[in-house]
Amino acid sequence: MDSLFGSAEVDDAVNDTAWLQAMLDAEAALAGAETDAGIVPAAAAAEIAAACRADRFDLSDIGRRAVGAGNPAAPLVSDLTAAVSPEARPYVHLGATSQDIVDTALSLLAQRALDMILADLGDAAAACAALTAAHRETLMRARTLLQPAVPTTFGLKAAGWLVAMDEARALLARVRFERLAVQLGGAAGTLAPLRESGVDVAHRFAERLGLAEALMPWHTDRTRIVELAAALGTVIGVLGKIALDVSLLAQAEVAEATEGRGSEHGTSSTLPQKHNPVRAVLIIAAAERAPGLVATAFHAMVQEHERATGAWHAEWETVRALLRLTGGAGHHAAELLGSLAVDPKRMGENLGSDGGLVMAESIAGLLAAKTGRNAAKDMVRRCIDEAAQRRVAFATILANDPEICSHLTAAEIAAGLDPGAYLGSAQEFITRAERAHAAVEPPR
Repeated sequence: MDSLFGSAEVDDAVNDTAWLQAMLDAEAALAGAETDAGIVPAAAAAEIAAACRADRFDLSDIGRRAVGAGNPAAPLVSDLTAAVSPEARPYVHLGATSQDIVDTALSLLAQRALDMILADLGDAAAACAALTAAHRETLMRARTLLQPAVPTTFGLKAAGWLVAMDEARALLARVRFERLAVQLGGAAGTLAPLRESGVDVAHRFAERLGLAEALMPWHTDRTRIVELAAALGTVIGVLGKIALDVSLLAQAEVAEATEGRGSEHGTSSTLPQKHNPVRAVLIIAAAERAPGLVATAFHAMVQEHERATGAWHAEWETVRALLRLTGGAGHHAAELLGSLAVDPKRMGENLGSDGGLVMAESIAGLLAAKTGRNAAKDMVRRCIDEAAQRRVAFATILANDPEICSHLTAAEIAAGLDPGAYLGSAQEFITRAERAHAAVEPPR
């Protein structure tokens, strides 16, 4: 089931082996930073770094022993210490506490996963931009409260997806490059074992790992974690909205856009005629799960004094699940949007299928200029009701209504019923979306 909701690349980047390697990367970088600061002999740091390979450790055994310590860093440090020479052992984990290693490892995991997620989101955004350009003038119904509203274009709809995605990507990129930080505070945030070198070591630690340097240890200040969770939740929400739109457009009764077809993509186990929007479904499933995970991260912000009794521990699987869900949703979105089959003819047919009712606002606006808003609205409503009762096209009722014709000529009625003439600023909005997308800077 895991492959349904994740992506292979992100799943590999956050699995248990990746967690272990990230903790070892933190230990190696810490020893190196302390060598840079003149605290640890270079030979000892080199030996520690050489030992920091996940394949040299028993992951299952560390997991079992983590239960006794309440975290996986403690048994790992014990095993790492045993793996190096007696001369290097005093320098393993020097000055650090378990949370320093776990938090730093989580930042590393997130950094690596976000690089993959941002790449998929870039592909999805590029597909949105292509749809926007290709369908600038493809007329379709806009729908509000699931009911026909006024004419729009599919290009404008895709431009809305594009802007939302670019904004979500920017939020996630900010977290990736500015907010993922090393953690180094020691037992209670003072780095007392490092004496006057603590701040210098923390700086060098961050430099070695390519993570941000916090102003001070953030053991129980979980702002960075909730920013990550919120950014991931925002991305999934944006993708979920797009997926929901696609699933609605793909309904057989609508049939305006469908997912690309593959050998077994979208097939039903029982109904041969069905082509299910399965990628959209999987994205929506992620969007259903994500809010609860984000809420857990926010709830875990309330932590005791200098070290939490459980709230910190609640973050690990929560954030990993969010990374996996976002990875899967981003991957599915790139595939979905890149293969989306749009049917302009069907959009036009649906737009005109109500006999002109979608242009009621346009006609009311023309009348209002001559009769006032309330009178115009009453006239149009009367014609709508008559069209429904007589099962006659709204356009036919308008053309033969004496009161309407006393205010509008046949040419004015025809112009008011032209969907292409009632798009307002749609083209300008599309242009603005395209320009903003073109100005998006690639990840640093």
